[in-house]
Amino acid sequence: MTTSASIEQLVFRFAGVFVLLSLALSQIHSIHWLWFTAFVGLNLLQASFTGLCPLATILGRLGVKSGGAFCSRT
Repeated sequence: MTTSASIEQLVFRFAGVFVLLSLALSQIHSIHWLWFTAFVGLNLLQASFTGLCPLATILGRLGVKSGGAFCSRT
C-alpha cells in the first residue's frame, strides 16, 4: 500500500473539494459561487481533451509522482 498520492489522485481530490466547497458556499453565501463550480468543471473537461492541467503541472514541478489513478489495488 502506497501512502503518498499520485498527481492524478490529488487533482481529483482538489477538484472534488473545490466543487463541494463552491456548492456549499452557493447555498450559504451567494449563488455566484456556482461560477467557480462551472470553472472547475470546464477545466476538467478541457484537460480530458488536451492533457493540460495547471494543477498537474504545478504538482509535477513540486516533485509529486504520476501514477495510475484507476488501477486496482490488491
